[in-house]
Formats: sequence, structure tokens, C-alpha cells
Amino acid sequence: MSDLSAYDGTREAGFGDYVALLKPRVMSLVVFTAFVGLAVAPVHVHPLVAFASILFIALGGGASGALNMWYDADIDRVMRRTAGRPIPAGRVAEGEALGLGLALSGISVVMLGLAANWFAGLFLAFTIFFYAVVYTMWLKRVTPQNIVIGGAAGAFPPMIGWACATGGISVESVLMFALIFMWTPPHFWALALFMKEDYHRAGVPMLTVTHGRRATRAHILVYTILLAPIALGLAATSIGGPVYLAASLVLNARFVIGAWRIWRRDETQAEADGYKAEKAFFRFSLAYLFLHFTALLADAALRGIGMEIW
Repeated sequence: MSDLSAYDGTREAGFGDYVALLKPRVMSLVVFTAFVGLAVAPVHVHPLVAFASILFIALGGGASGALNMWYDADIDRVMRRTAGRPIPAGRVAEGEALGLGLALSGISVVMLGLAANWFAGLFLAFTIFFYAVVYTMWLKRVTPQNIVIGGAAGAFPPMIGWACATGGISVESVLMFALIFMWTPPHFWALALFMKEDYHRAGVPMLTVTHGRRATRAHILVYTILLAPIALGLAATSIGGPVYLAASLVLNARFVIGAWRIWRRDETQAEADGYKAEKAFFRFSLAYLFLHFTALLADAALRGIGMEIW
């Protein structure tokens, strides 16, 4: 892949272009879920160590984003949704993105190992490798299961946060992983329902392209139903509580109803109304995940207050 093939020198890259390479919106989810994983862990972490840990996890997430944009520049050029990104828009050379991604990868892994522990640092290294190599370079281009298996990369951050505090893995951290892992397919398949043509032009074998929208709707419903007991299962662990249980019951009921409504729709109806239901489901999926992890924080805060009173 040529380092300069996407760079036409139309204007000099600005600071914001390099920030965009790090996929800040995706990074914000990485940071938040990693923070929750660290905050709800049963081990007290010094605030300075906690801050440094989240900072270097964020850098690792940004490194993954830069490596993804470097390798996917050819796809991004033909997708309407991504054509304005720094590389396809000609504001940043591919080689610059690669260099930034590799540099941030090394810095984030080494510094997290020094700031927290080496298990967490190596876990971060594995996550970057999984996203940049296993998902971006392999799964994304060869199988409609790309987002199912590759979704693991986005599900690791709370486990890394937990590992920063405890130095290991537990049932609680695995269930936080499972929550994001099972949430990822319906979240992205809902997007693919109204962005199918983009993926088709780019030759990305998303489920909508290889199996059609009807099959994708059925997959969304099945995964959403399977997700519900996993999400509710966290309430029965040491990090669950009444706030999480109440929130999860409401959120999963609404999520399953939304998936059911999408499954019942035919393409003529969906196209006629501009895929309103699918877009609404996609937007709610973001709130779904955010509110689950916020509820975990709320229960952790209540436990902290209870311990202080006791």
C-alpha cells in the first residue's frame, strides 16, 4: 500500500486531522468502559495511577483507530460515510497515519505496563493487535462474521480497566466483555441496514451485502434476545445492584421490542420512510450501552456510601 497514494497535498494537515485519525468518538466509548471496569473493581487504585491507566488505554484505542484508517484508506475513499476522513480527503498521508499508529501503540503499551501492571499492558497490546490485524486486515474483508468476531476488540477495554486494578481477570470482567461483545452485532447491523450501498461499493462483506437485509433483520433479533440474559446476569455479580438491575430490565425490554419491530418490517416499508426505525434502533443502541455502564458506576457509588456509613 503506497504511503502517498491518498495524499494530494491540497492543504496542510491540521491538529484536528491527526485527532480525527484516532477516531475520538470510538475512543470515548473505549475510555468510558475502561474507566468503569477500573472503578467497579474490588481493589482501590490510587487516583494518579487510575488517571494514567485510563490515559494510556485511550492512547492505545487511538493507535488502533489510526492503524485502521491507514489500512482501510482504499475502502474509505469509496464509502460516502468515510470519504471525508483525513486520508481519503487528502489531508494526511498514509505513511503518517501508520507512523502515528505504531508510535502510539508502543507508547501506550509500555506506559500502561509501568503505570499499572504488565498484565494490563500486554492485554492492551493484544487488543490493539486484534483490532488492527485480526479485524481490520483480515476479518473485515473476508467474512460477514467480521463484526461478530472482530467486535471482541471493542469489548476488551473494561477487562483492561479491571486488570489495571486487580492484575487479572474475573467473572465480572468477562461478563462486561460479553455485554459489549453481544451488543456489537445488532448495533452495527442496524447501521448496515441503512448504509448497505456504502458497504456494497467498497466490497466489504457485511451481512446486508452477503445475505441481504431480510437475513440481517433476523440476526439482529436473535442477537438482541441472546444479549438480554447476559446483560441481566451482571446484576447477580458483585458489581451489580438495584440500580443496574432496574436499568437493565427497562433497557433490554425496549431493545428487544425495537429489534422485533425491525424484524417485522419489509424493505418496501423501510425504504419508503427512510429507515426511520432502523436509525432509531441504532441511536438507542448507543444509549443502551452507555446507560448499562453508568448503572454499574451508580451501584458502585452506593456501595461506597454504604461502607462509609457502616
